[in-house]
Amino acid sequence: MKLDRAREIAGRVEHFVRMEVAGYERDPRVGVHGPSADLVDELRAKARAAGVLTPHVLADGSHLTHRETAIVLRAAGLSTLGPLAVNVSAPDEGNMFLIGKIGTPEQKRRFLQPVLEGRVRSAFFMTEPAAEGGAGSDPSMMQTTARLDGTHWVVTGSKIFITGADGARVGIIMAKTGESATMFIVDLPDPAVRIERVLDTIDNAMPGGHALVRIEGLRVPADQILGEVDKGFKYAQVRLAPARLTHCMRWLGAATRCNEIAIDYAIKRSAFGRQLIDHEGVGFMLADNLIDLKQSELIIDWCADVLDTGASGTAESSMAKVAVSEALFRVADRCVQIMGGTGVTRETIVEQVFREIRAFRIYDGPTEVHRWSLAKKIKRDYASGAGR
Repeated sequence: MKLDRAREIAGRVEHFVRMEVAGYERDPRVGVHGPSADLVDELRAKARAAGVLTPHVLADGSHLTHRETAIVLRAAGLSTLGPLAVNVSAPDEGNMFLIGKIGTPEQKRRFLQPVLEGRVRSAFFMTEPAAEGGAGSDPSMMQTTARLDGTHWVVTGSKIFITGADGARVGIIMAKTGESATMFIVDLPDPAVRIERVLDTIDNAMPGGHALVRIEGLRVPADQILGEVDKGFKYAQVRLAPARLTHCMRWLGAATRCNEIAIDYAIKRSAFGRQLIDHEGVGFMLADNLIDLKQSELIIDWCADVLDTGASGTAESSMAKVAVSEALFRVADRCVQIMGGTGVTRETIVEQVFREIRAFRIYDGPTEVHRWSLAKKIKRDYASGAGR
């Protein structure tokens, strides 16, 4: 596969992220619930001027392949603000992909285009409060309902951990319709979609944070069904497998930057008569980082190649998500350890990346759920004769 196009785009993205975006990492407008709206607008204006806004979507509206996207998103992830600045961050990137795949021409014009242009943010409403018996890692437990009332659907329920809901202008809401589920695409804000509170979480890279939302009698016209009625679970898989992988791509970039910072620290600092890197305890950690980073890169590329064949990639993305999230957490943890006291301060992005990747081990499916899903596949394959 020729990847020259992706490498050229990634080169421009990397230059922009290192030269422009990295300088904002200690900006006071990055709060406990993520970067402020004016910081997002400022960064995206710079990306637009530099010609690197939404770089994974080409001028004709087509997307780079998943394999090409891996190269570009890794470059964007070199700063925790990079994906946001160039408009490839979650949940927008996954929502762009989903609407682009199954949206009607009018839905693409009305809802997708403003997100592609970086003028608005979006949110994906699926996870529900566990205390209310709602859907978390098991979407079949969904409690939010939608009932048909004339030419509208009326949606009622609760959602939690909704990334970017505070400030989003486009929402994709999953609700139970009979025995299945349906996706609805809506304008936000709406008085029927009430943000009860934004949760204080370990991570703070996403604007708007992660919200608890109450939906009370939201009326949605029938032409704002995304795809078809009762196909919501199917469409969720269309979105979730690629979105899982793009998370891996972005955080690989962030972990790579952490490793660069740790190497610089280990070479410039001396203790007990020699450079830190010459102490085996430090040098071996950096060597292990290289191994984990390379293995992460390779499994991302492998999964991307599977998706590029048109396969669903469900099992492959589960394997990639587990392997990469666990490996990159080890990388970030070693970087903190190597840097000692400095590693737990906010003098560099190492401390933040450590927190963000710790959360990533849970977001988009905890490691244990993916392993359980893979174990079920092993059993099914054995029963069908594929494992013998």
